[in-house]
Parts: sequence; C-alpha cells; structure tokens
Amino acid sequence: MESARARLAAPLTAAIRRWVLGVFPRGQSGIDYDAPPGDPGLFGPAAVTWRVHADFPGMLAGGLCALMLQALHPRALAGVWDHSDFRTDLVGRLRRTTAFVAGTTFAGTAQAQRLVARVAAIHARVRGETADGEPYAADEPELLTWVHVTEAYAFLRGFRAYAGLPLPPGADDRYYDEARRVAEALGAREVPASAAAVDAYFARVRPQLRYDARSREVLTVLRRARLQVPGAAPVRDLFLGAGAALLPSWAESLLGFGPLQRARHRACAQALRTMAPAFRLALPDGVAPRACRRVGVPVAALRSWEGIGPPPR
Repeated sequence: MESARARLAAPLTAAIRRWVLGVFPRGQSGIDYDAPPGDPGLFGPAAVTWRVHADFPGMLAGGLCALMLQALHPRALAGVWDHSDFRTDLVGRLRRTTAFVAGTTFAGTAQAQRLVARVAAIHARVRGETADGEPYAADEPELLTWVHVTEAYAFLRGFRAYAGLPLPPGADDRYYDEARRVAEALGAREVPASAAAVDAYFARVRPQLRYDARSREVLTVLRRARLQVPGAAPVRDLFLGAGAALLPSWAESLLGFGPLQRARHRACAQALRTMAPAFRLALPDGVAPRACRRVGVPVAALRSWEGIGPPPR
C-alpha cells in the first residue's frame, strides 16, 4: 500500500524535490554530516531538537514566522538593515541561516563549534545606531536572546502545526531547554528554558516592539522574493501564509493583519498540513538522516519519541 501511494505521489514529490533543492541547494555549506562516526554533535539523537529541526515544512514556515517577529524589534532589525544584503539577496540570507541551524543541530561537535565561533565573530563587527539614534550591537546578550527566542518559538510552532507528530507532555519545555545551548554559546543570557518562560519573556519584551517603515519594508521584501525555480511564487506564498499563521495573536495585531489576511493565512496553513507528507516523501536524504547514520541510529527515530533523554545541562 505504501509503495502504491509513493508511486501515485511520485510526480508531486519530484516537483517538490526540484523546488526545495533549487531554493536550498546541497553541498554549498562545506559541512560534512557524515563524520566523525559516532559523534553526536551538540544535541544527539535523544534530543527533541533533532526531531523538530528535521521537519522541513515546519522549519521553513517557522523560519519565516521568526523573520516576521524579528522585524518588530527596532534594535535587532537595525543590524540587519545596516549590515545585510537582505533587499537584494534575501534567499542567500535564508540559505546561510538554514546552514547555521542545520550545522549546529546535526553536524559533529567540532564543526558545530566552528559555526558558532564564525557567527560570533561576524556579530562582533555589527554595530551602529537605530533610525532614532539608539546604539545597538549584534553581540548584545539582549538582542541575541531575542533572535534565539523568536526562532525557537517559531520552529516549535511550525513542528506542532505541520509535522503530523504530536509532541508528548513536556517535550516543548525540553526543546526550549536544549535549544538555548546554541544561543548561550553565542553570548545570549537569561534565555527562557520552558514554554512558560518564553511566554513571560514575550510579555516583557512587547513594549519595545513596533511595526514601522522598516518592518513594512522587510515584509514587502519577503512577499516579493524572487526564487529562480519553477512554480516559485505559489509555493513562496504558501509558506509565507503558513508562517504567518504561526504568529501569536499579539504579533498579528501589531503587524496589522486584518480578518481577511488572517483567514488567508489559516487557509495556507491548512494547505501546508495537507502537503507536508509529500515534502517528507520528497526529502528522505537530507542532513538529519545523514546525522542518524553517523551515530548509528535508524532514520525512523526522527519520527518517534522513543529514547528521548533528559535535556542537556
């Protein structure tokens, strides 16, 4: 029955694979996920993080949700505004972020640590002032924490919405407690380590957030991103809508999303939930399966909660 389903879905999965590998081509990061044998990396196969970060639909939609959230913090956005080529190379920026998340999650320990050191060195050079004259530095613990929390929140929301694998009790807290290790290695401090702590963190930060001209331009760039692959625009719009559907209600209001936009985002979310299994069929050989083979566990472990260990300390 499964092979018959796979044959019927073959044209769709082939098209999806071409789209994904066209937008996120492999082999460009220089990361070797096959070595060294047995090295679990920063997390290892018993981590909730491996399961959350292995799910492509949830991660891409979650990443776009995180970008929308990050655009609301004036000081965090200023660094991107002043020191990034996001207007002309948004896809390149997404690829670099994807490579960092994948590498720190699934690569061996030494490679993951080199990625952290490289990004920390970049952050150390990113300094300036906001449009209102307020100084910022990308390596400020406060800003590093904001970027991390928005990503972790959005990735977990994306997994819940699109992975088709319900989280067991306590898995969300364990994920936050695991994922903060990378943020702390970059210099973040007082990083929330549970779902309740993340909610409390957002409540504290919300008075600093605003939707202004810079935020609007970032969203416009996202909506108009040109992808040099067949069927680019419909799939881009699908993921943008599905990502927006992950936003907390306070962020939807701050971004000015009205009832019609929210309804469209919910429709995109439903469409992605329907299509998500085809994405998993189309991408059976990504970095997460390679990491599983490196440490000698079956790839099927990524779709199971058996063997989940306690969060790292």
